[in-house]
Amino acid sequence: MTDNTARTTAPAALTPWLWGLPLAAALWVAIYWHLSDLADLLVSAAGLSRTTHWGEAVHFFLYDTPKVLLLLTGIVFLMGVIQTFFAPERTRALLAGRRLGIGNAMAASLGIVTPFCSCSAVPLFIGFLSAGVPLGITFSFLIAAPMINEIALALLLGLFGWQVAALYLGMGLLIAIVAGLIIGRLKMERYLVL
Repeated sequence: MTDNTARTTAPAALTPWLWGLPLAAALWVAIYWHLSDLADLLVSAAGLSRTTHWGEAVHFFLYDTPKVLLLLTGIVFLMGVIQTFFAPERTRALLAGRRLGIGNAMAASLGIVTPFCSCSAVPLFIGFLSAGVPLGITFSFLIAAPMINEIALALLLGLFGWQVAALYLGMGLLIAIVAGLIIGRLKMERYLVL
């Protein structure tokens, strides 16, 4: 196979995905916005009334279970797309050479959108320090990455509203930034052995 053949077949293989994404997104939105109507229809079809405890319980299950699953599916897909742009090397390059304060806020913000849980954040922690990222900035990232979970944020937004989601996000960022600033001010880099 020549190099030109490979170039012409790769975009053709992506074409169904490019058409399918807007269709899937429109279907997701339509289902999400009509979940209550669908739950009402299914409760009525079962011969139940929402005025009874049993009918309301069935309605709650038929409404909230798909809602949570749709939110999880949507946010996992979106974060998967975002995470393709934030490889560990790129994150490390963004944080290296930043000043305390600005670097802490940037590291905590990057911790939100990167795919690193507490298990994968430890090797990143060592890689950041090896790359010359200051300890306080590294800790802001290390705290924010597993604590401010984008899936939990989307679920809080969908289930409890923007106020609770904003409180969760704001407090998580505040804790990560302040903890990183304190650790950075202690100048503990000399105690690290890498």
